[in-house]
Amino acid sequence: MKFFLTTGFLLAAVAVALGAFGAHGLKPKLSIEQLQTYETAVKYQFYHVFALIVVGILMQIFPNLKLAIAGDFFLTGIILFCGSLYLLACKDLLGLQSISKFIGPITPLGGLCFIIGWVILFVKVLRM
Repeated sequence: MKFFLTTGFLLAAVAVALGAFGAHGLKPKLSIEQLQTYETAVKYQFYHVFALIVVGILMQIFPNLKLAIAGDFFLTGIILFCGSLYLLACKDLLGLQSISKFIGPITPLGGLCFIIGWVILFVKVLRM
């Protein structure tokens, strides 16, 4: 429970920093499409940071629900989905143009992790 709360708070701070960096530092260096991809990563990171925090709170209130698996999926989704989008958006700046073939297919796996996390929460709460 504490892990998901502290991780959520830390990743929220990281999302704010990455969002500000994107808006101010990367805006002149990325194409409009790349900037939109970067902004999508920041948005989804924020959405799922809140999911991690909710999992941490629900774990404290309802310890018998065993919600850690949902939190694990949200965290994995942040790493795979958001991480791959950050890399794809900045690949030209980082000199990693060839990673698209490898990183591109990882993004949907991260999205699937998000969906699974939400479905797990739905099912667990439904069964309360």
